[in-house]
Amino acid sequence: MQKILTVYFSRKGQNYWNGSIVELEKGNAQRAAEMVQKAVGGDLFEIRTVKQYAEEYRACCEEAKRELREGVRPQLESCPASLDGYDILFVGYPNWCGTMPMAVFSFLEKYDLTGKKIAPFCSNEGSGMGRSEGDLKELCKGAQLVKGLSVRGSRTAESEGEIAAWARSALE
Repeated sequence: MQKILTVYFSRKGQNYWNGSIVELEKGNAQRAAEMVQKAVGGDLFEIRTVKQYAEEYRACCEEAKRELREGVRPQLESCPASLDGYDILFVGYPNWCGTMPMAVFSFLEKYDLTGKKIAPFCSNEGSGMGRSEGDLKELCKGAQLVKGLSVRGSRTAESEGEIAAWARSALE
């Protein structure tokens, strides 16, 4: 039996949603991560940064652009001591600036992921996975990368069936 970890970075509060800025109690990537865990079991871990991003959506976007441009790796609140016991990592995140938030880079760079299976899923409002799968391939050398799942953020709540089917297929 495979040991599973679903790790995610998500943003609640102000988010871009179907052409508007709305206030979300729970981020879309978190909702999707919870659906993945419900479908396949395993452990759930939220990536959280020490320094909080701006609450205002556009200011947060500017911070994300700056981090990407400068190659910043935000400090994380905590991380598992090891991922040695896990066979597969489901990695969830919103599409920020065409890839993963830099906090996800911070997390993944802490570990040797050789021999692990990485299954990425990404919430977005039309930009898909962006270049995140290529970035993951570069970042997770020696790991097997499963074809990622792009979930439209504003449709996450209605996407549980699709998310669950994708997650179960990633275990094969």
